[in-house]
Amino acid sequence: MPNSFLSQGIVILGLSLGLCACNTVDRMQTSSIPMDDYRVRHPITLSETSRVLDIFPAGGPGVLDQHSIGELVTFGHLYRQVGEGPILILYPTGSGVPGHVPAEAIRQVLAASGVHAPVRVGSYPVTQPALASPIRLSFTGLKAKVATPCGEWPSDLASGSTIQGWDNKPYWNYGCAYQSALAAQVADPRDLVEPRGETPPDTLIKARGIETIRKGTDPSTAWTTKNTAISNVGGN
Repeated sequence: MPNSFLSQGIVILGLSLGLCACNTVDRMQTSSIPMDDYRVRHPITLSETSRVLDIFPAGGPGVLDQHSIGELVTFGHLYRQVGEGPILILYPTGSGVPGHVPAEAIRQVLAASGVHAPVRVGSYPVTQPALASPIRLSFTGLKAKVATPCGEWPSDLASGSTIQGWDNKPYWNYGCAYQSALAAQVADPRDLVEPRGETPPDTLIKARGIETIRKGTDPSTAWTTKNTAISNVGGN
């Protein structure tokens, strides 16, 4: 009988040691945003950077064509939204520009778009005279961009010789392209920090909804759709 008790004790002790060994297995800790999440690894940041516009005037000497005017108007709206300081106009040197446009004509288009910033004129050297050289405009403004470069692969996705990449975690470059596209598409970088102020509510629309509910009818908007029979398309 004592021998059987001793054998049972040895078995229980062995099982306990086995359970203790299992308890040392490394486990992944989860949280609301894991440290390997793409929003933490590739964050979008706001920075003061140069905004550049290249125009190729094609309206003849001293004339801005409609395409170039449209680009300048859009550039002016962008300056009014996120720009600060002077606007720099650089003319190429060492190569002819199709229809040289004076800076005053460019300034007038910018002023018509609501830009009242100082304009400075300079030049830049042309490295390839055989290619068309644009008139380059630039200003310093707020821009959203990803703080880390995309396309980096510091570790193998599925190594055959090691267990590297077997952790079932996002790979390093995951989400970088998505974050870069989101930063490039946002109209105002400040919208990524906080929402814009709300506009005043439409009093007439609110009153109409309240009156409709008081009458016991459906306050939703009724949309009427008129469909055309397939047999009537194209005539008889």
